[in-house]
Amino acid sequence: MRADRVFVYGATAGLIGDLLLGDPRHGHPVAAFGRAADAVERVLWRDHRGWGALHTAVCAGGAAAGAALLAQGAGRRPALSVALTAAATWTVVGGASLGREARAIGAALADGDVARARERLPHLCGR
Repeated sequence: MRADRVFVYGATAGLIGDLLLGDPRHGHPVAAFGRAADAVERVLWRDHRGWGALHTAVCAGGAAAGAALLAQGAGRRPALSVALTAAATWTVVGGASLGREARAIGAALADGDVARARERLPHLCGR
């Protein structure tokens, strides 16, 4: 199977998964990444730009290296590549939860409750 088709099938499956399943209530991969980044920050934090760059490199590099290892492991197995692409897409899209939060903020604003809308805003853009 051509690489472009692997991506299209995997991304489509991930988007459909997001529509059907939404985000898990507990143990979301993005939240796990955030906890890991916080742990790295506790170890590396210094009031210096270089340490911030190192933190970014460790976090982004770790995620990229993990993805590269998984892709390498999938090799020339298209079904596994489609599944990995679907999982990655589902992990990062978050469309179901973002839509839910946007509707809650819209409802609060429609009711004239700006304070409630402000309370909900970090759920929408605080990812």
